Amino acid sequence: MTLLSFCIFLSCLLFDSSAKTNDRPIIGVLAQEVYSPKPNQSSYIAASYVKFLESAGARVVPVMINQTLEEYKTLFNSINGILYPGGGVSIISSGYERAAKIFYDLAIEANKRGDYFPVWGTCLGFEQLAYLTSGESLLSHTNTSGVALPLTFTNEAKGSRMFKGFPAELMKDLSSEPLTENSHKWSLAVLTYNTNEQLKKFYKVLSTNTDGDTEFVSTVEAYDYPIYGTQWHPEKNAFEWTRPYIPHSPSAIRTTFYMADFFVSEARKNFHRFESEEDESKALIYNHSPVYTGMQSAFEQIYYF
Repeated sequence: MTLLSFCIFLSCLLFDSSAKTNDRPIIGVLAQEVYSPKPNQSSYIAASYVKFLESAGARVVPVMINQTLEEYKTLFNSINGILYPGGGVSIISSGYERAAKIFYDLAIEANKRGDYFPVWGTCLGFEQLAYLTSGESLLSHTNTSGVALPLTFTNEAKGSRMFKGFPAELMKDLSSEPLTENSHKWSLAVLTYNTNEQLKKFYKVLSTNTDGDTEFVSTVEAYDYPIYGTQWHPEKNAFEWTRPYIPHSPSAIRTTFYMADFFVSEARKNFHRFESEEDESKALIYNHSPVYTGMQSAFEQIYYF
């Protein structure tokens, strides 16, 4: 009878998803320098990235710039993933770049030893990942500052981790309708990717786009690590309204939530946690209040630090 009870218990562990996934994921969002700093406003995070992750059941911790290596290591071991947002700072020399590199290196090391830690880069974050992987500034100027585009999927997309859970109907819409908003002046040209061994070995290209002259990489995932990048903005469709070229159709909104759900599901695969509930509570974004900036900014709301 005791043996039977143990077998039932073991069976429950094997088939109970809660035994394998983290139901309280916390994801870091990297802050970046403010162009014109003011008192108590030297760095910021657009609130749409926070809402993006919260919409899929994650809580958010702001990753402040200009912290010590030890502080970043402690935070790395406390959160379940990190997102590098879009923006306008240097990917070669900035507080954003320094923190991004530290977390990128820690994620590589952790994943090599079986500690699953996902990294996501959007727009500037995508460009930052390309720089960190290649060690070079390889971007080309493109006419893509404020345009929604359909994705041109590669053969790799269908079997990718990122898109394999997407409904066929949504994949069709993504490839035929302008559902992905682009706000960048620099891109990773397909030609550059194809001639750079570091990038080719590390990233699988899932989609491309063109500005009419230059074909560029728009979505990637790493072959061997849970590292992902979109040159476009999945968070804007549902949460930003200041620009007329941001798509808000039902398929555009579904795109936001499927992308968010995918990344948060990746973060659920590790069990990093804060040393105490008090430390966790102090770190969460809830300790800060977003400011409405929609009248003068591309963002509806911004968290300032």
